Amino acid sequence: MTEFLSQFNNFSLGIIASVFTGLSAGIGALLILFTKKTSGKLMNGALGAAAGIMMAATSFSLVSPAIESAGGGLKGAFVALLGILLGAVFLDVSDKVLPTSESFSGSLRSTWIFIAAITIHNFPEGLAVGVGFAGGNITAGIALALGIGIQNIPEGLAVALPLIKEGYPKWKAILIALLTGLTEPLGGLLGVSIIGLSTSILPLAMAFAAGAMLFVICHEIIPEAQENVENSKFTTYCIVIGFVIMMFLDNCF
Repeated sequence: MTEFLSQFNNFSLGIIASVFTGLSAGIGALLILFTKKTSGKLMNGALGAAAGIMMAATSFSLVSPAIESAGGGLKGAFVALLGILLGAVFLDVSDKVLPTSESFSGSLRSTWIFIAAITIHNFPEGLAVGVGFAGGNITAGIALALGIGIQNIPEGLAVALPLIKEGYPKWKAILIALLTGLTEPLGGLLGVSIIGLSTSILPLAMAFAAGAMLFVICHEIIPEAQENVENSKFTTYCIVIGFVIMMFLDNCF
């Protein structure tokens, strides 16, 4: 597969992959056509597996290449450290800029605040995919896109279900969920464009994307996946399984 994709330039691959991850939110929302309620255990497990996949992809497809491309050793570690912290702080500040749902009255307003948060947080995911492909490692880009895409499926459903509860027609709920994911191609475009202008910032950009991803995984995805205490151990195993599967795939292809 990588041999086939290698005939395309990294810019095109980064854009296509980030479009795929964005569309995954719409794919998840399509599930409302078949059910109005999904198994909590299944949702927790899917989010857990996605978290594990994204953690492995972040570690092996962003952090390790960032250290290596920065020259390795102390210098490489320092660049990675700086970039990761900057990425995490960026996401933290973004969270604080967004008003929380508790600041508003009414479930509909809370739903829309949740949707706004999901939309904004999809941007760094697209950025990570774009940077992954821009680094020239197609396998790394595919690993990131796969992990993020899987995570976006239950996320899209999580956006659509509250809208259905608020009385929105199904087609509109699906469309809104799809639109929340379409900030990812914008992030992907930024990622591949920046690296295309200056490859010297590639190590820092990779580490920055990794920090943003780690913040999203640890602050949002894992806590949401572990929300149901009864499914906690099952979800933990899903996280581990997702991690080792992506670790294996990332180092074998």
